[in-house]
Amino acid sequence: MWTLPEPMLASPVSSPDLRPGWAAEPKWDGYRAQLAWYASERVLLRSRRATDLTAAFPEMAAAAAQLPPDTGLDGELVVWEEGRLAFDRLQQRLGRRGATTAQLAAQWPAHFVAFDLLHHCGTDLTAWPYVRRRAALEDLFDERALKAPWALCPSTTDAATAREWLTWTAAGLEGLCFKRLHEPYRPGVRSWAKYKVRATTEAVVGAITGPLTAPRTLLLGRYDKAGHLQYTGRSTTLPQTTGRALADQFTPPQGHHPWTGWTFSAAWGSREVLDVTLVHPALVVEVAVDVARDAEGRWRHPARLHRVRTDVDATQVPLFGE
Repeated sequence: MWTLPEPMLASPVSSPDLRPGWAAEPKWDGYRAQLAWYASERVLLRSRRATDLTAAFPEMAAAAAQLPPDTGLDGELVVWEEGRLAFDRLQQRLGRRGATTAQLAAQWPAHFVAFDLLHHCGTDLTAWPYVRRRAALEDLFDERALKAPWALCPSTTDAATAREWLTWTAAGLEGLCFKRLHEPYRPGVRSWAKYKVRATTEAVVGAITGPLTAPRTLLLGRYDKAGHLQYTGRSTTLPQTTGRALADQFTPPQGHHPWTGWTFSAAWGSREVLDVTLVHPALVVEVAVDVARDAEGRWRHPARLHRVRTDVDATQVPLFGE
């Protein structure tokens, strides 16, 4: 029996420009997955780290019958809610097993956005160049008239079209993925490129990790409409020189801190609790963030410190969720 190869990976780039000899695809706010449909009618859905996801997404197993035997797909699992991608709903489904999976599949159905064809009717396609694999993938969707939960990821060699896709951020598009037209599928190799849409915005520093003399990361907040400071995300690790330069900007809480008694996780979905030091929530910083949000409006990925905004008062920072 054939096996799925390791996923081919992407390295970040700073420019959204599409270069000659490359194709661009939308980068979705979802969960990377590969699917194998064997001639024995066995289905395997697995994550990038080879975790078996099959039981958590029974709708994928049921829909695999639309595919020809011995098909291997690479793509992204996504969940739509109210007109945009909802990663938090997807995350809630990942760890579920048993009777609740059918209920969640009906409540928050997943789609598999296919962007590569790895195996087709007993033939290993990984040695084929991207442009040939892409044509075979499009033929598969056309010939089998595949319908939900299958979705074909768009692909283009037109720079203007790729730029237009960057306006889809309101629907949950994270950016672009770039692939060489004549490159084979290289398991485990970071030969694709990815560009994430980022914007600069302001937030209030409510706590730090590390010592006050040299903070390592900043815990960021924004006030909600009721005037309560809500946690909205954490910064990337600060360079030592930056941390030391910020040290004199922080003072101990003056009276009751709005985050007293709160706990903060090390990463989105992590159970590791951070050791934090609360500071007076007065310092405003400008940070670069991508478009990924959870259901509450918090930033799922770390924010990059851009600069300190001593000219901006904490009450002038955008409201939580904006």
